[in-house]
Amino acid sequence: MPAAVYLEIGPKRTFAGAVEWPGWCRSGRGEDEALAALVAYAPRYAAVVAGSGMAFSASTDLEVVEQLKGGSGTDFGVPSEAPNADDRPLSAAELDRQSRLLTASWDAFDAAWSEATKAKVELRKGPRGGGRDLPKMENHVLEAEEAYLAQLGSRWPRMPGATVADRMAVVRATALDVLGARARGEPIADPRQTKRPWSPRYFVRRSAWHVLDHAWEIEDRS
Repeated sequence: MPAAVYLEIGPKRTFAGAVEWPGWCRSGRGEDEALAALVAYAPRYAAVVAGSGMAFSASTDLEVVEQLKGGSGTDFGVPSEAPNADDRPLSAAELDRQSRLLTASWDAFDAAWSEATKAKVELRKGPRGGGRDLPKMENHVLEAEEAYLAQLGSRWPRMPGATVADRMAVVRATALDVLGARARGEPIADPRQTKRPWSPRYFVRRSAWHVLDHAWEIEDRS
């Protein structure tokens, strides 16, 4: 079966994302280039999925099922539009699957960052990420995960004096709890007045994309 894919088409950049596989999302200067990039990254995504204990077929057979109009965020390099499929509710089984994929994506970043840090790798300078070094990239990922948790409708835990790693661990644990509450229609423990909260599926999609984008960036720039 071909993998269902959506396209987010901006004036200068296009993202191609797999509908059922959050985090498998790449961009290019047009539709063909974005789809080619998605296929090229299939083996790398398969390695991430393997960490979740699930099977992933790195198929090169894609079917575009939806096209979204992108904007300035798209051209800046961030997939900013949610496909219609992300409005679907999450069953208990699908919540478990999405949570495992998100956790595997977090683990992939942590492994790439830790390996590069222990090896004292100096990342090559370049346009990706503004040339962030490893400590700045870890801080950036934490700040993004805090912002994403807010978009899910929750406040992030305040931990003055804690290390980045400790803060990230608590933010991620909170995110999984809030994700489950949102999926089940239960109250959130520490709600935030978010005007346009993300759907649970889009939260996983955006979070997995961002952390994998930086995991692969570390690998490419090491």
